[in-house]
Amino acid sequence: MELYQLGYFLEIARQRSFTRAAGRLHMAQPALSQQMKNLEAELGTSLFNRGRKEVQLTAAGKTFLPRAESLLAQAAAAKAAVSDVAGLRGGKLTIAAIPSVSACLLPEVVRSFHKQHGQVALQLIEDSSERVADCVESGLADIGFLQLPASKSAFKAQTILTEPFVLLVGKSHPLASQKAVLLRQLSTESFIFYKGRARDTALESCRKSGFEPRTVCESGELETVRALVAAGLGLAIVPRLAAGNLPNSIRSLVIREPKMQRQIAAVWQKGSVLSPAATELLQLATRLLERENPPTVAG
Repeated sequence: MELYQLGYFLEIARQRSFTRAAGRLHMAQPALSQQMKNLEAELGTSLFNRGRKEVQLTAAGKTFLPRAESLLAQAAAAKAAVSDVAGLRGGKLTIAAIPSVSACLLPEVVRSFHKQHGQVALQLIEDSSERVADCVESGLADIGFLQLPASKSAFKAQTILTEPFVLLVGKSHPLASQKAVLLRQLSTESFIFYKGRARDTALESCRKSGFEPRTVCESGELETVRALVAAGLGLAIVPRLAAGNLPNSIRSLVIREPKMQRQIAAVWQKGSVLSPAATELLQLATRLLERENPPTVAG
């Protein structure tokens, strides 16, 4: 049973004539009659009483009529829904991202996306790189933003940012007047660590610089880390993305040695094609990073 046959059936039922229906459908009457014979053969019953002057629906035809109308309406709705998604006029986009990306990059990206495509519903999942990977692999998220390396192999990945780590200090700290530091100078300091792979990178760098950092507190909330630094509780080693829009109570210093950096990538399922909405979001994120960090953005 084909959708076009249902359309032919409905037109004949409306016109009560094969001749008039064929004219409305711009097709030859014998071809239309053959299509209805094929449909009736598939259904195993006659749909029309073919009179000399007028065609009437049989009992089976009357039963079939509302169902044919419903099937065509559903098909039209499905086509419209797919068209809306393809044209970014509807649908839903689920994004998974690590906290520094969701807090410091995505707000501007999402604002621009929503301004242009307000009918697309957006959902954001914020978690660790490992959890972001799980969300993408399971299909819970359409696209993810995480710190490389990805813990899964079933991904396509596009690096969007390579960024250094910086040191956050409270404005009253003796180091606040400096522009740059060597990590080995900080062996006697107290540290507030930003949980996740950022913490792992910071710990490894401290150890390579010859000391085990004294940890005062760890938090997965960026604003908590900043608040504790501002309060003078300790220093924080964070990615530069997490050091944007700092309050006056915090200073950001370059870490001159050792070289510390990370790569942020967009990931999606291998073997799948990014949806139009996810593609647009990724393009917006890439353009924003190109404006703000031209020397460090991967092509």
